[in-house]
Parts: sequence; C-alpha cells; structure tokens
Amino acid sequence: MTEAFDFETSKDASIVYVRSVELADLPVEMQEQATGVEQLYAVHNEKGERLAIAADRDLAFTLARQNDFTPHAVH
Repeated sequence: MTEAFDFETSKDASIVYVRSVELADLPVEMQEQATGVEQLYAVHNEKGERLAIAADRDLAFTLARQNDFTPHAVH
C-alpha cells in the first residue's frame, strides 16, 4: 500500500470501478499495513486490474476523479 501507482500509464479508458474489499481478501503484505481497518475500497479499471486501494469509499472516488477517471460503484 505504500507503492505509488502510475495512473498515467494505465489510462486505457476513463471509467474505473470502486468496490469494497475485505481486509482478509488482500495479500498478507497489504493486511499488515492496514492496521485497525476491516474493509478497504479498491479502484479497478475496465479490465478488472486493481489500480489502487483506499481507506474509505469517498477517498477512492476522490482519487479516481483527481486522476481524470469517472468512478462507478460496484456492489
């Protein structure tokens, strides 16, 4: 979670999807960095590739918009 993602090289499309992620479903390295939370939010491109993980839903949407993506919620 401390590595920066290069959004500029990942802009295949302008739409991204935001969905909740249970902490237990993430790699152990990420779990160790996310102390005190049970749920995080992932930003995925149209191919399903995870672009980023955010601490809360609002942050995930803000992150997407700041990088010129249009975020959509996925349930």
